[in-house]
Amino acid sequence: MAEGPPIIQTRNVSKRFGDVLAVDDVSLDIRAGEFFALLGPSGCGKTTLLRILAGLEMPTAGSVWIDGADATHVPPHLRPVNMVFQHYALFPHLNIFHNVAFGLRYLGVGRRQRPRRVAEALALVRLSGLETRRPDELSGGQKQRVALARALVLEPRVLLLDEPLAALDQKLRRQMQEELKALQRRLGITFVFVTHDQEEALTMSDRIAVMNAGRVEQLDDAADVFERPRTAFVADFMGAANFLAATVVAIGPAGALVRCAGGCEMTVSPGKRALTHGQSIRLVVRPEKLTLRAHKPGDGAACLAATVESRLYQGIGTVWTLRGPTDEKITVYQQNDRPLEELSLGVGSRTLACFDPRHAVVLED
Repeated sequence: MAEGPPIIQTRNVSKRFGDVLAVDDVSLDIRAGEFFALLGPSGCGKTTLLRILAGLEMPTAGSVWIDGADATHVPPHLRPVNMVFQHYALFPHLNIFHNVAFGLRYLGVGRRQRPRRVAEALALVRLSGLETRRPDELSGGQKQRVALARALVLEPRVLLLDEPLAALDQKLRRQMQEELKALQRRLGITFVFVTHDQEEALTMSDRIAVMNAGRVEQLDDAADVFERPRTAFVADFMGAANFLAATVVAIGPAGALVRCAGGCEMTVSPGKRALTHGQSIRLVVRPEKLTLRAHKPGDGAACLAATVESRLYQGIGTVWTLRGPTDEKITVYQQNDRPLEELSLGVGSRTLACFDPRHAVVLED
């Protein structure tokens, strides 16, 4: 992952549309050369923030710095950034060469240099030889590559991407994820990528800012966002469905001894929270970290007695929905690496849902 000084900084950026606060006091540092994702559900403010970085929206408050200079009120065409839109915005009456070359004349690139620049950009996205075609003669994946080439030909310091893969089918989308990541690594350009797809953000990004209601709930490396969510919103959005109420029993050098509402005790890391004796907290455990057991194993695992409510067989794995001792819902995702007869628990069966206490994350909210 890229290190060093940030190429983009936002400081207390907010954006209002009438009574709607779309972006709320967001401060970010995006490093040069990293693949950075803005992730969140529809309406969370991620696209508005991207448009502010592009200069297509002006912030109501706060400032934007790009490459060490205040760019808050700099128009889009004077910023060292370029944007790839969700629906590509290609000119249907122009062929691929002229679509890609369109911005070069505004940069003052001479007619003799334009063919070389266009050829280099099309080679980067593997579209050499298609210069004379029009957009309606291309597939969805090819159109996406043309939009990328049109942005890259201007040699931006930062490439902004607004859900550019959303219109593609699943197979092509996965292929383009790999290609985009490989292209970013090869070029060393900073990519800022907006998506609502958790898997897409995890697959492609160095760091992820998870947004909710206009604010950044968590900014971390991709693995930390997935494995160690800080808030209930982030945990739920990233698919960690198991929330456990607990009470702090003791504080020691190894961590905090907590007792779950269901009765099990375990020692957990407090993370960034300062816990106190007797404090009520919430833990979250990802579904794939739990296993079903007939008896409590002797390896220090924490176990919750539970009743099977449903079983969803998915081929490579099985999703179990259980009801815990205090009526909480427990979801277990278990890889199907056992004999089929060991997966025969029926509805109403009693079992133990067990996990390593190191996988229990203390939520900050």
